Formats: sequence, C-alpha cells, structure tokens
Amino acid sequence: MNSISVLFFVLTLVGYILAKKLHRKLPYMVLSPALFVPFVLIILMLCFHISYDTYMQESQWIVWMLGPATVAFAIPIYEYRQIIRQHALSISLGIVIGMLAGIISAFYLAQLFQFDQETSYSLMARSISTPFAMELTSNIGGSVELVILFTMITGIAGVALADLVLAGLKLHSRFAQGAALGNAAHGFGTSKALSRHKEEGVAACLSMVLAGVFMVLLGPSLIHLVIYLLG
Repeated sequence: MNSISVLFFVLTLVGYILAKKLHRKLPYMVLSPALFVPFVLIILMLCFHISYDTYMQESQWIVWMLGPATVAFAIPIYEYRQIIRQHALSISLGIVIGMLAGIISAFYLAQLFQFDQETSYSLMARSISTPFAMELTSNIGGSVELVILFTMITGIAGVALADLVLAGLKLHSRFAQGAALGNAAHGFGTSKALSRHKEEGVAACLSMVLAGVFMVLLGPSLIHLVIYLLG
C-alpha cells in the first residue's frame, strides 16, 4: 500500500465534503466539487510530482463506485414510470437525435484535429454520463481515462451554456428543458435542472439514464456505422 496514494485518496474524500459545503454557501460553478476538488488535486500533484498512476492506486475505488451509483438511477425511472409512458415518443426521439448529434459532431471534431483512433473513439463515446461512457468506450477500443475527461468537459460546457441556449430556444415546457439538460450535459445537467425546478430535474434524470442505456446497448454499432458512412 502506497502512503502517498492513500493520502490523496483521503484528500479527495475530505476535499469533496468541504467543497460541497462551500458550494452550498457560494453556489458558483467554479466552486462546484466536481471542478474545484480536481483542480486543487492536480495542482498538488504537479507541485509534488505525483503521477496519475500513483494517485489511482487507491482512488480507483471512487471510479468503481460509479457503477453502483448508476444502478441507483433505476429508482427515479421506476418512480416516474408513468411520466415515461406519457412522454415515451418525445423522450425516445430526443435521445436518438441527441446521441446522433453527439457522435457525428465528435467524429468531425476528431477529424479536424486528426486524433488517433483511440482518442476519436473516446470522444465519440462522451455523449452520455460517465459510468455509461466508461462501459461504452471499453467496448469500442477507446480510453477510459480520456472518456472521463471528455465527458466532464461536455457536462461543464453544457451547464455553462445552458441558460443562454434554453433562453434562445424559447422552450416553455419544463419537461423539455430538463430533458435537454440531461441529454446534453449528463450529471452536471441533471444537477443544474434540479436546481431550476423539480420537474426539470426528473426529466433530466430520466433522459440521462435512458440515453446511457441506449448508448451502451446500441452505441458500438452506431459509432462504427457513422465511421463507415462518414469516414
């Protein structure tokens, strides 16, 4: 057991708890635990020359916990199953169009910057929440580390632009606004939607989870089809 990796594991947990309390008092995006804690840890790792592999020796359990956390999302799906039945067509169309837009835009972005295959696959798998994206990218030959980074960047960008984009689209339905946030910005978007209105939070959660399930099941075939048709 590496004492340095244990220390950073403890710092990660304690830092998250403290950052969450701070964010409640000062709800600025830069102080969000998902942003603030990694930023501080990266600075510390750079200052003390701690490698990523050393950090992950003990902190890998945090990543592993994403699996059980994802299973917990089955609860809101069950609780709001009636809403899913009522909006089944709109949710399904939104998820399909959103996933296609994400994959195709990522494909052209990868082409623009001439990314290698592993990076391109990781970028194309980033249009869903992190646990689903990790499963998807491991099935198509991408990098789990890269897809985590790309997914976080997607979520942060989605939240940063959410109010502006939704105002421009002039969506009056809270369900539609929440679904857009969950589909585009995943976990970050769901958190944002919950802070705006409960109905938006429910819609975001449902869209995020159902989009993840859809992509894990059909994503590999869809990604390879896009590469075949556009490549």
